[in-house]
Amino acid sequence: MEQLASEVPLLNNRYQLQQKLGSGGMALVYRARDLMLERPVAIKILREDYSRNDAFCERFRQEARAAANLSHPNIVTVHDFGFDNGRLFIVMEYVPGTDLKTLMKQRGRFTVDEAIHLIVQACAGVGYAHRAGLVHCDIKPHNMLVTPDQRLKVTDFGIARALSTIQPDEQSEVVWGSPQYFSPEQAAGGPPSPASDVYSLGVVFYEMLTGQLPFVAQDAAELARLHRESLPRSPSQLNPEIPPALDQIILKVLSKEPSARYRTADQMGRVLITFSQAAHPPAVPAQPADSPTPEPSVEDAGSITERFFDIDWVTVGLGLLAVVAVGGLIPFWLAIWFYLNPISR
Repeated sequence: MEQLASEVPLLNNRYQLQQKLGSGGMALVYRARDLMLERPVAIKILREDYSRNDAFCERFRQEARAAANLSHPNIVTVHDFGFDNGRLFIVMEYVPGTDLKTLMKQRGRFTVDEAIHLIVQACAGVGYAHRAGLVHCDIKPHNMLVTPDQRLKVTDFGIARALSTIQPDEQSEVVWGSPQYFSPEQAAGGPPSPASDVYSLGVVFYEMLTGQLPFVAQDAAELARLHRESLPRSPSQLNPEIPPALDQIILKVLSKEPSARYRTADQMGRVLITFSQAAHPPAVPAQPADSPTPEPSVEDAGSITERFFDIDWVTVGLGLLAVVAVGGLIPFWLAIWFYLNPISR
């Protein structure tokens, strides 16, 4: 497999393999050139044993089609997939930079602001997939690419779901995702949900801020037990720079019960943005006491106009109508009262 680039330099008579970018337990990743569209691409070529499994191949095609419909700045775009020389492959957007796990090894840990900046982008990409009805199932820093300008993109949507078809008769024993990052329900062999991705995002966030994983064990079975049963150490104990409010957000995300976490990655991202804004309120420049009141700008006028049109005028109209109706009844009831209680002369 290591010699694949020299053995099969051209995939489907279109993709010219150029340089190996990385390898894993299931695939090799190459930088390649799309000769038809004349652009760089990244190609993931799966191992032969996966490529020979009919159930996996069919599920892989389904997941690749679904992933190809995802178009978001924080998701690596899927361009194509195919089968050549006995190997299944998927063609993706080429993203210059490195994966987040490599950055973690280089950095040790990130500052609070740096970690929030990156994880909010991950939440945006994964949240978009959740709205499209897709669960990633294998959120980990290895599947997050960071460009030199600090743009984060999530990759490998659907591949973990396709892997679950390899043992369809042993569904209860199928472990979805990577042991260090999967959720308690995944550790128990259950199907993942958007809240499962949220948990995995929380593990990545915890590792970025502390330089450590919340759970460490010698084997996957013990690691699964820790995810299911043990409470993580408070991240602020490992990094005193983590504020108490952020500490609570992380511990909530790492709750054992899916219903106790944020329901989707979008919700988690909004909470982190709100926290960041509260921690860094915009500075208001001081005005001299005798300075004249500034004239409203065009931008101010536009903002006022937008707020004007944002008003629910239907509700306002119904409210005014109710006031008029009630006001009209007042003379009626006064007339009845005077009729029943005539004024003696």
